[in-house]
Amino acid sequence: MAISTSGVDLKARSRVLRDTVELLSSMRFAISLLTLICIASVIGTVVKQNEPYNNYVNQFGPFWAEVFESAHLYAVYSAPWFLVILAFLVISTSLCIARNAPKIVVDLRAYKEHVREQSLQAFHHKGEATLAGDGAAHLARVSALLAGGGWKARAQVREHGTMVAARKGTSNKIGYLAAHSAIVLICLGGLLDGDLIVRAQMAWQGKTPYAGSGMVADVSARHRLSAANPTFRANLFVPEGARAGVAVLNMADGVVLQDLPFDVELKKFIVEYYATGMPKLFASEIVIHDRETGQAIPRTVKVNEPAFHRGIAIYQSSFDDGGSQLKLRGLPLAPGQPVEIQGTVGGSTELTTAARDQKLTLEFGALRVINVENMSAPPQPGATDVRAVDLVGSIEGRLGNATKVVDKKALRNVGPSINYKLRDASGQAREFHNYMLPMELDGQRIFLLGLRDTPQEAFRYLRVPADEQDQLDGWVRLRQALMDPDLREKAARRYATQSAPADKPELAEQLLLTARRALGLFAGTEGGTDGQPPAGGLPGLSQFIEHSVPPADRERIAEVLLRILNGTLFELANLSREQAGLAKMPLGDATEAFMTQAVLSLSDSFLYPAPLVFQLADFKQVQASVFQVARAPGKNLVYLGAVLLIVGVFMMLYVRERRLWIWLQPDSTDTTRTRVVTALSTTRRTLDADAEFETLKTALLQDAR
Repeated sequence: MAISTSGVDLKARSRVLRDTVELLSSMRFAISLLTLICIASVIGTVVKQNEPYNNYVNQFGPFWAEVFESAHLYAVYSAPWFLVILAFLVISTSLCIARNAPKIVVDLRAYKEHVREQSLQAFHHKGEATLAGDGAAHLARVSALLAGGGWKARAQVREHGTMVAARKGTSNKIGYLAAHSAIVLICLGGLLDGDLIVRAQMAWQGKTPYAGSGMVADVSARHRLSAANPTFRANLFVPEGARAGVAVLNMADGVVLQDLPFDVELKKFIVEYYATGMPKLFASEIVIHDRETGQAIPRTVKVNEPAFHRGIAIYQSSFDDGGSQLKLRGLPLAPGQPVEIQGTVGGSTELTTAARDQKLTLEFGALRVINVENMSAPPQPGATDVRAVDLVGSIEGRLGNATKVVDKKALRNVGPSINYKLRDASGQAREFHNYMLPMELDGQRIFLLGLRDTPQEAFRYLRVPADEQDQLDGWVRLRQALMDPDLREKAARRYATQSAPADKPELAEQLLLTARRALGLFAGTEGGTDGQPPAGGLPGLSQFIEHSVPPADRERIAEVLLRILNGTLFELANLSREQAGLAKMPLGDATEAFMTQAVLSLSDSFLYPAPLVFQLADFKQVQASVFQVARAPGKNLVYLGAVLLIVGVFMMLYVRERRLWIWLQPDSTDTTRTRVVTALSTTRRTLDADAEFETLKTALLQDAR
């Protein structure tokens, strides 16, 4: 039997109804819908799903972001048009099954022994011979031969002879039913486990997404789904030592809370790392507290090893900070005293900066205790860094000067780091990423102070040299002294006094004026052209030279100014140490390296958009697990559909239906002989079918004369 690709021919008066049913039940329509679903799945794979809308604006631009949003491309699998296509595919495939299943069942029972003997001559595979012996003997021989070959046969005795009809491989048609039933089951499972039922409940029960903030307990019932919800997939955040029983379903315009029939208590979160710093194991030791029975059930949840309770699966999704306690030390870049601020990850505190007379909000971000970074040089063109964590490559766009790094690859844990944001009164925020400990770059101990203006940008790093105590204080004292007019004057006078020749005291005043001017330009208190404010740093000196020195003398004057600036800054650094009760810096390679990097970082610090640098002084880490809790009644349908799909495709591809007819008729000239005619029908003409028939024909027509 050939499977029809046309639709159901409905016997109805309405032509529109007949055409609609015929279209929906046609195989061509089902294949078209399946193609659309494949295209939608490709879109859902290429475009990241359920990201914040701002991410899409930055990626595609305002216009296309709005166009894609209107087409629901940011949540393809829950988009109305995708669910409609899925529903129509279920209907179409079900109608295909309903149309062909009765025919297949009838065909599975039929042997087609009513075929006329003359029709056997029209088959491609055919054979004929006259054999010695009567028909009864040959019928017994043929029956035994077919039974031994796995054929099911039926004989029909006619007036002039006997027709034997046999069949083999009829499970091919069962494969058709299995494969099409699998599509229906998988689609139904997808509809059940999607958010269609959740959205239907919200519409019927008047539930709305919650777009505010605050405590979970304060959210009203109109934003909650009951524990009897038949299907959901939500996230549950549980810090160490705490318990939670309300999960969160993310929606495009807010969240919906899902009450669970139990609480999950996190006893301990375990994470192990590879040498590259990538996590290799997430595990959570939890206790499930059943609300109905009060039973406490200990479980261990790992990635791909969920726990189950009351039909709800608890998966290890990720991990996060559970409210670690932080102690930050704020170092002002202008003259002032350090401040110590304590807070919790996820919290915030108000700051008032006297230097800039502005109010800032300090928002405590993520704490990372382990940071394994690649301290080698950037990979050569064509090379591949499988981790893409090359810290040196990431600071190429930093504020400071680029220097050559060693080519040796070295993965190293550089210690804890802290992310925080400073938000001004207008609501604008910048994000900062500072490491707690210095790291060695180019043979020098360096603190990295990162910043970025938007989350889509990479961090740019200010490289600050560590002092002899491996602290940031030495550079900060120098930065504060640079902004102090009195200390700048003292440093200029000390430099002029020490550098002027003893036999030429008149040069001391000239050196004083030049040193004073160099420090003023570097500190950003002098200079500026065309109504622009002074640039400060090395750009301030460059700006002054370009506008005040003839081109022929610029190189010579620049060299003199830099020499005087370096000497004056060295005296300024010693003055700042004297104020702190420390000895002067000894002359040597270490001091020279410190001052060289200090000058570069001081120059870049004028582009640092914050009045303070916050350094992580101490912390108490509290980890949290993010679980995905899911009640998925459709998963069993999907599993069953997957099995049926495998079986069905295997049967359709590798099982060939064959039907064999054998006509036995006494010879008209000699009644002791029997005329045997055989023919074979198969769904696909292959070399295997040809070989099989030749074998059968030889066995059936043996002793031919």
